[in-house]
Amino acid sequence: MARKIAIFDTSLRDGEQAPGCSMGGIQKLEVARRLASLGVDVIEAGFAASSPGDLAAIREIARNVEGPAIASLARALDKDIDAAWEGVRLSKRPRIHTFIATSPIHMEYKLKMSPDEVVERAKAAVRHARMLCPEVEFSAEDASRSDPAFLVRVFEAVIAEGASIINVPDTVGYALPEEFAALIAMLKTGTRGMQNAVLSVHCHNDLGLAVANTLAAVKAGADQVECTINGIGERAGNAALEEIVMALRTRGEAFGVETGIDTTKIHGASRLVATVTGSRVQANKAIVGENAFAHEAGIHQHGVLANAATYEIMTPESVGLPRSEMVLGKHSGRHAFDERLNLLGVKVSGAEGDALFAAFKDLADRKKTVSDRDIEALALGSANHEPEQWRLERFVINSGTSITATCAVRLVTVETDGSEKVHERVAVGDGPIDAGFKAIDKIVGRHLTLEDFQVQAVTGGKDAQGEARIRIESGGRRWNGSGLSTDVVEASVRAYLGAINVMERELKLEGSAASAASAASVSKGA
Repeated sequence: MARKIAIFDTSLRDGEQAPGCSMGGIQKLEVARRLASLGVDVIEAGFAASSPGDLAAIREIARNVEGPAIASLARALDKDIDAAWEGVRLSKRPRIHTFIATSPIHMEYKLKMSPDEVVERAKAAVRHARMLCPEVEFSAEDASRSDPAFLVRVFEAVIAEGASIINVPDTVGYALPEEFAALIAMLKTGTRGMQNAVLSVHCHNDLGLAVANTLAAVKAGADQVECTINGIGERAGNAALEEIVMALRTRGEAFGVETGIDTTKIHGASRLVATVTGSRVQANKAIVGENAFAHEAGIHQHGVLANAATYEIMTPESVGLPRSEMVLGKHSGRHAFDERLNLLGVKVSGAEGDALFAAFKDLADRKKTVSDRDIEALALGSANHEPEQWRLERFVINSGTSITATCAVRLVTVETDGSEKVHERVAVGDGPIDAGFKAIDKIVGRHLTLEDFQVQAVTGGKDAQGEARIRIESGGRRWNGSGLSTDVVEASVRAYLGAINVMERELKLEGSAASAASAASVSKGA
């Protein structure tokens, strides 16, 4: 029987730390549900001590997502560990993941602690976490640049305190595969108590070796791999879940291991994460890039038509891409639409399904044909929906080569008594989109910086949907939004407003949490 490798997904924590990849609470919950459906063993839902918003998101995931263990990261500090427990305690499988750096450069310059002090801090952190949570993971930050003998000392100490998962991170992507494999093999056999613990690895991609190092570690005996969808993460990113899983599956004879991942759901998970983070997948990205199963060269096309295995070592269907594409139109019924959703791996029901079908019919009235990519974009737009503080009712553009662009925008808010209030402003700008953004700024009363703005056609053709992705910045913080329409101005306006709604919701949530904490402090002082 093949050895089982646990898949620990950290898209919601390490992945979100990539510049511009922040997600709102509802977006995080939707991604977490998709990860559970994919079959990951552990979801690292966030870093609870980092912000009230992150704590609230972790708590919602712990409460609503079943199947995987739900983990929160925590520094080796009691306050971090307490926040992590507050976040995950409602999960049926809670996990606290605590860490401290162990490399000489980190201990001297970042921690300003001696090796003995680091060992004692690690022991105390795991002891405190274990008092709260039945499952504790310990990570030695920058392990690949640490003294192996010191790693053994630290790991033996934390295992004795109750850590049942030991993680070996290549934090700065410095390791080479053969070096990392040797380190894992040594730790596996040379650490007292490791036979009763799960040995995990977490590799970064600074030298482009994250997946190679992870696979080398699996061969050397690692029991758990930590990774992210699309390889998102700090700097050059993390090891990509889809690449690790498909390598283990496609070259199973070389590894003799298996995972619990439903690979047919990989493509859908990749598209969802790309949409909610605003981080596009490069076309030539392995497994999930647009060109991963494309064949343009004539000799390749001939070979694939004769036998797909000539140039495809895995099938598109194995990662959730249907081989044939059905084109739907305005005369297509609900049954055909639902069948296509099912084939694409999109799960909706009830009111959400009705709303998605209505959006499809509206699009079909504007386009002659609606492709799989159109349907996926509609479904992902639905999944990316945050509660709207500001709802777009209409906008009117006046623009041309010989006049200054103007835009009148009407937004609606719902008051506390349930009534609706209309807000309308006009602005001029350097083009219709700029004018629309400035009119919205006047209404919401915030000074926002447009940090990133992308528009891309979902399909070919003059009637293609335009997908806009926007990142705004205010006070050093960033929020993403996306919009979809056959009118690129409308798509852009909706994306901008979507990012503002994400921002408003998070700031409101954090304000409520701060007020509650202040009230609790006053009560305690009394």
